[in-house]
Amino acid sequence: MENEEKTPSVPNSGNGEGSLDRLLPSVSTGLSPRKRTTSQCKSEPPLLRTSKRTIYTAGRPPWYNEHGTQSKDAFVIGLCGGSASGKTTVARKIIEALDVPWVVLLSMDSFYKVLTPEQQIMAASNDYNFDHPDAFDFDLLKHILRKLKQGKSIKIPVYDFTTHGRHKDWKTIYGASVIIFEGIMAFADKELLQLLDMKLFVDTDSDIRLVRRLRRDISERGREIEGVIKQYNKFVKPAFEQYIEPTMRLADIVVPRGGGNMVAIDLIVQHVHSQLEERKLRWDMAALASAHQAQPLPQTLSVLESTPQVKGMHTIIRNKETSRDEFIFYSKRLMRLLIERALSFLPSQVHVVQTPQGEDYEGRAFNGKRITGVSILRAGETMEPALRAVCKDVRIGKILIQTNQDTGEPELHYLRLPKDISEDYVILMDCTVSTGAAAMMAVRVLLDHDVQEDKILLVSLLMAEMGIHSVAYAFPQVKIITTAVDKKVNDLFHIIPGIGNFGDRYFGTDAPPDWSDEDLDEPSY
Repeated sequence: MENEEKTPSVPNSGNGEGSLDRLLPSVSTGLSPRKRTTSQCKSEPPLLRTSKRTIYTAGRPPWYNEHGTQSKDAFVIGLCGGSASGKTTVARKIIEALDVPWVVLLSMDSFYKVLTPEQQIMAASNDYNFDHPDAFDFDLLKHILRKLKQGKSIKIPVYDFTTHGRHKDWKTIYGASVIIFEGIMAFADKELLQLLDMKLFVDTDSDIRLVRRLRRDISERGREIEGVIKQYNKFVKPAFEQYIEPTMRLADIVVPRGGGNMVAIDLIVQHVHSQLEERKLRWDMAALASAHQAQPLPQTLSVLESTPQVKGMHTIIRNKETSRDEFIFYSKRLMRLLIERALSFLPSQVHVVQTPQGEDYEGRAFNGKRITGVSILRAGETMEPALRAVCKDVRIGKILIQTNQDTGEPELHYLRLPKDISEDYVILMDCTVSTGAAAMMAVRVLLDHDVQEDKILLVSLLMAEMGIHSVAYAFPQVKIITTAVDKKVNDLFHIIPGIGNFGDRYFGTDAPPDWSDEDLDEPSY
């Protein structure tokens, strides 16, 4: 759609003339004071409640290939439009209609620049131009959007419109099949446009936008009707005509009437679905099982020495007649030995101390910042006490990975990782590993949070050769430690001879007749 270019009529008071080269439309000012307290970046909660149903934005399928690397970027939708045009409503309608897991809604409000003292004074008197492109931190925005598009974990600023600064604690966002980025200046930067796979412009009649602002500002902000109309005519309308409306020509699709236009939204959703289908990874477990047959076990594998004690404990926990109490007792003994073995692979350095007799003793000390344990729920959680028993004040994270019964693929449903985990050595815990699919997904999550691959140690009581090869092939720097290796998995991907469903035996829950390591209650592979 062609639009008439508007002549700027108000000089910019936001400063930053040198950045205008990047702008596509002509720019000038329109002063627009803000009353919101904090910016919103809606990646949480992990569910979307609609009038008809609740959609859980969880269950993320694999976003990487057998090499452990991301094969396709996330699909990014850019959503532009004037103030009160209904951008967020359109975004939520698209999310509802898409009905796909792991959608991130990213708001441009999070990326306002921190104001200087002089600009603070201007803002207090409603003389600072928040609707000029220079009011936004485009460099930070592009950096964050690139990382999200690549599937990485990233922290998002939370902007406080009262102090015109950023909160100390930023919000962490991670993992998306689709990213919806909305804002009045969503199309105002050339490099930013290149990150968008689809560009939508919400075109709503100016009278409707004014009515919405009147309703919002009077009911929610306690303003008088005369003041709202004056602000609209003096600041909001000129800003739309000078900066926002000209970018409509850049849109792939113009959505008239906003969230009420379900015909347009349905067409958008159909296109996004087709794009996601092209990007979809399909896991072939049978091919994965045969890919490394007859190959020697990798050098990154360390198996606990099979002493009579270790062999005896395996005999007890593998026995189907073993009581639950004995199963737990001897599993815990093995876990303690396994964790101690894993710790021996952490870096150390010479450390000299003085003994009570006044003599020096040359010993060793851990040469790293921190150790963090991450358990793959639910069975991996049983290993946490063993880690805590030998690592004082260790931090613990959790990842829930379950199998999609329709596709047979692992899916990421939940994660909670400590802050600044990228600086840590991470002990990744799961009790059994058969195909390696869950372990691969957990390692990929850690890498996406900037944990170094050579600082990850995967520990498991029992592993199948297939799972060892799968993890080692995808992540050759990850250290793998186990107490025993079984050679086979059957057609249902159960470890043979195996140990049974570890979670059911440990927690005393009943497995279904055709129990599987990939059952929803036992997410280990």
